[in-house]
Amino acid sequence: MRSWVVWLLAIVGFLAFGAYATRTAVNAIAYDATFHPTPERPAPTAPGVRDITIQTADGETLRAWRMDAQAGQPTFLFFDGNGHSPHNDSPRIAALAARGAGLLMPSYRGYAGSTGHPSERGFREDARAAYATLIAEGVAPGDIVIHGFSLGSAVAVQLAAEREARALVLEAPMTGVLDIAAENAPRFVPMGFLMRDTFLSRDYIGSVRYPVFVAHGDNDETIPFAMGERMFALANEPKSFHRYAGGHHGDLPERGLYDDIFTFLGEAR
Repeated sequence: MRSWVVWLLAIVGFLAFGAYATRTAVNAIAYDATFHPTPERPAPTAPGVRDITIQTADGETLRAWRMDAQAGQPTFLFFDGNGHSPHNDSPRIAALAARGAGLLMPSYRGYAGSTGHPSERGFREDARAAYATLIAEGVAPGDIVIHGFSLGSAVAVQLAAEREARALVLEAPMTGVLDIAAENAPRFVPMGFLMRDTFLSRDYIGSVRYPVFVAHGDNDETIPFAMGERMFALANEPKSFHRYAGGHHGDLPERGLYDDIFTFLGEAR
C-alpha cells in the first residue's frame, strides 16, 4: 500500500477517534448540567395527596404524587425542572387544592425514588406513562392540563404534541437545552452534532393544537426571558403570554401564576 494511503487512513482514524472522544466528553458535561437527580424520597404531607407508582412501557417504575380533582375541575399533569424534588412544590399543591383541581406529579426516572437513569428519550416515556395513568383512571383528555416548568416545559411540549388535553401551560420555558448550550459555547463548536439530549421544544410546539399559556419572569436568571417569548411566537392560537415583572426562575407560583392560569382556562373554553 502506498505510504500516502497509509497516512490518509491514519489521519481519518485519528479524526474519527477525536470526534468520538469529543462527543463523549461533551455529552458527559451536558448530562451533568441537564440532569440533577435528587435521591430523597419524601412522603407527601399535604392533605389529599397520596403516593402512587407508575409503570412505563420500557420497564421503569416511577414514583408520583396524586391528588384527585373535585367535580368539574381539571387535573394538572405537572412536569418539574431538572432539580425536581416534590417537597419543594408545596405552593403549587396548595394553589391547586384551593381551587379543587387535581394533580399528577411524576418523578422522572432516576429521580426521587424512581428507577432508571435520566435521558430525553426516557423522560418522554415517563410523560406518556403518566398521561396513560390519568386516562386509565377515567380522566378525560378535556380535563387534563399539561403543565411543564423549566426543563419540564420541554417534556410537556413533546407530550402535548402527540396527546390531547384541555390546555398546555409552559412556565419559564426554553426553546431547547441545545440552544442554551449553544449560547454558552464558542460559535465554532457544533453542539447540535455533539449533544444527545437536546430537548428542542421549538421543534414540537407548532404541533400543539389546543390552548397554550406561556409564563415567564423577566428577571429569570436560568432560562432567558427571550426564550419564553420565542416559544409563545411559535405556538398556535389560542394562546396567552404572561410576563411577570421582576419574576425569577422559580417564584411565579407566588406571583399569582395560578390565578392567571385559571383565568385563561375559563376564557379558553
